[in-house]
Amino acid sequence: MLPNRKAAPLPVQLMDLFLMELTNWRWSWRPMILTGTLAPLLSTAALGVFGRAAGVRALTFILTGNAVISLMFGNLDRLQSRFSFMRRTGTLDYYATLPVHKTTLIVAVVASLVLLSLPALLATVLAGSLLLGLPLRPNVSVFTVVPLAALSLAGIGALIGVSVQRPEEGGPLSLLVTMTLSALGPVIVPPERLPAVMLTLGWLSPATYAASAMRQALLGPVTSRMILDLTALAAFAAGTLWLVGRRMDWRQE
Repeated sequence: MLPNRKAAPLPVQLMDLFLMELTNWRWSWRPMILTGTLAPLLSTAALGVFGRAAGVRALTFILTGNAVISLMFGNLDRLQSRFSFMRRTGTLDYYATLPVHKTTLIVAVVASLVLLSLPALLATVLAGSLLLGLPLRPNVSVFTVVPLAALSLAGIGALIGVSVQRPEEGGPLSLLVTMTLSALGPVIVPPERLPAVMLTLGWLSPATYAASAMRQALLGPVTSRMILDLTALAAFAAGTLWLVGRRMDWRQE
């Protein structure tokens, strides 16, 4: 970074980079929202056919589990694709010449895609609750749960993007991670219907904590488990974003 260029305050850097990143999706945000909504809704409708026989508890897992998937499907793949693209085309080299901190760039990229994923999440929750016949009882904790859940899962996609050697590796890897995190732990399926080994491994998955927190935030009631869920999600988000910063090739440093 040139010594005669003074960096703007971090909030200004973040807002400028955030708006720059949003412009990258100005032509594709409509299909992005459509695809981010369609897959979880189809899954909700299909699983709901079998879930009705298992009772209301199973339906709550189907709804909130697919809400978590709506955050995972789009953000994991798009973030790995975005960071992989920036590495391949030299965009990161360009950003490194600007008086901005790389952590601010990472947060701006993640935040822009998280914002674009919110309409799909809202559509999934509202339409899914109608399909399954579940009344929503949202509480104020949803404003904390959704950003933390999105950041914890988005950080994994960003980490894939800055780690893969070739762009062709990122898509299959992000799909594998999404399917694995969805299957481990009580995300879509109630814990009593899962093998013990999957329940144990589920404690290592951020999707487990995201689904638990989402159930409490959207359907209630909020219990003491919420503290554990939010703490775990914050730890996953901070840890993965820190790893992204460590892995990112920032040539000015």
